Amino acid sequence: MKGAPVAKALTERLIPQVEALAEKGVRPTLAIVRVGEREDDLSYERGATKRAEKVGLGLRKFVLPADCSQEWLADVIREVNEDTSIHGCLLFRPLPKSLDEAAICALLDSAKDVDCITAGSLYGVFAGRQLGFPPCTAEAVVELLDYYQVPLDGARVTVVGRSLVIGKPVSMMLQARNATVTMCHTHTRDLAAACKDADIVVAAAGHIGTVGAACAAPQQVVVDVGINWDEKAGKLVGDVDYDAVEPIVRAITPVPGGVGSVTTAVLAKHVVEAAQRMVG
Repeated sequence: MKGAPVAKALTERLIPQVEALAEKGVRPTLAIVRVGEREDDLSYERGATKRAEKVGLGLRKFVLPADCSQEWLADVIREVNEDTSIHGCLLFRPLPKSLDEAAICALLDSAKDVDCITAGSLYGVFAGRQLGFPPCTAEAVVELLDYYQVPLDGARVTVVGRSLVIGKPVSMMLQARNATVTMCHTHTRDLAAACKDADIVVAAAGHIGTVGAACAAPQQVVVDVGINWDEKAGKLVGDVDYDAVEPIVRAITPVPGGVGSVTTAVLAKHVVEAAQRMVG
């Protein structure tokens, strides 16, 4: 299950929505706030910029040095909040340790929080209410399953990972679609049994090889959210032992080229939705 076709289809759905907003004099605009020059931030920024261009979004970049002060960054967030021409904000994290990340995240207006960094957005995910937006990667998992017509209603899903970035929110989103979700993690006893009984496995533990052949079963769908650097292989790999699991299961996402390919399209979707909500 490759991510590129999913991202392409989502982008094509967004373009007419952007054109409809343009007729009302509104151009959905994303603010990117980056502190420092982390390579993973720069890579995602390049992807987000390309996606914004394809969809027709406006883009504003706020780039601060790694040694910027708390107040400087706070002022940038306040500027984003107050600028009515900006509809969504992507703040790259983690921030440098010299900054209070929680305090900065709390400053952002939930209505412009397109990647679920505020308490308001998290509450919206857990309460099933339209407040802010879910994490882009978590929603990318659902978009990918929908695109490949994997039934969620009544499905048994095992989510491996319990972070607020992926594991917990994607669990709530899948439950909202009437899936029966079991949440596991690296301390789960007999993880293999919990995974083997599932129709769908979402691997988001952040560790190489967490899900191996013992976890896999025929007719199973495996979504690998992990992104890890394998020193021995010298390449990016997921949390799933792809070579061992792929021959067993019905479908699996590759790393790279799977869920990660969909995240920037979901980001664009959130910006468009934020603009639509503001227009009313």
